[in-house]
Amino acid sequence: MNDYSYLGNELQLFAKAVNWKLYYCSLIKKIIQGPDVLEVGAGIGTNTLYLINDKFSWVCLEPDPKLAKEIPHTLTQHDKTQTISVRVETLDTLPTQLKFDSILYIDVIEHIEDDFHELARASNHLKPNGVVIIIAPAHNCLFSEFDSMIGHFRRYNKANLMAIVPEGLSVVSMEYLDSVGLFASLANKLFLKQRIPTLKQIRTWDSLMVPVSKKIDRVLCCQFGKTILAVLEKSK
Repeated sequence: MNDYSYLGNELQLFAKAVNWKLYYCSLIKKIIQGPDVLEVGAGIGTNTLYLINDKFSWVCLEPDPKLAKEIPHTLTQHDKTQTISVRVETLDTLPTQLKFDSILYIDVIEHIEDDFHELARASNHLKPNGVVIIIAPAHNCLFSEFDSMIGHFRRYNKANLMAIVPEGLSVVSMEYLDSVGLFASLANKLFLKQRIPTLKQIRTWDSLMVPVSKKIDRVLCCQFGKTILAVLEKSK
């Protein structure tokens, strides 16, 4: 019996960050390959909602039974009728014969203590030329009490993310997103020292800062930001 229970309680809060999710999901949609897609740590299905389409065979992997149960409900609430498969387990128990064109870690890899071996397992489940797509919080200097509270082991920069890329995977790209959010997070770290963001703060960041970040990120060629987006590819 799976008795895993997710420590964090931020999923419903950040589900309100619609502009932010539309932003990074628009980037992922340009990268994602199909038809077979695995979303590791799918949570309550909020990211699934923005990414699925009828061209993909989508598997949501979520070890917390309570969260996994919410995934179909999240999709039906928003009139998403695409068929998905929900598996209540982790990658290390997934049958080895299951192979995918894309494996997604959206705000997940930072929750996994042994991130190197996690990516090695992901590589074993990729088809040739398949991709691993990672979205994760950036910069350990921003690591906060909030990170600890929701079960983060670390934040990433390009160097420490590069260091855990296993043999058989190569880096296609690494870039930072949300340049304005970087300075807001730094200000909170240095001055406000607030443990948990409020719904009002999430909505202010999402409605005012994220649209500006979308423009500035392009100007700065995604060299700064509070989130990192990485794409890894499996060799033939």
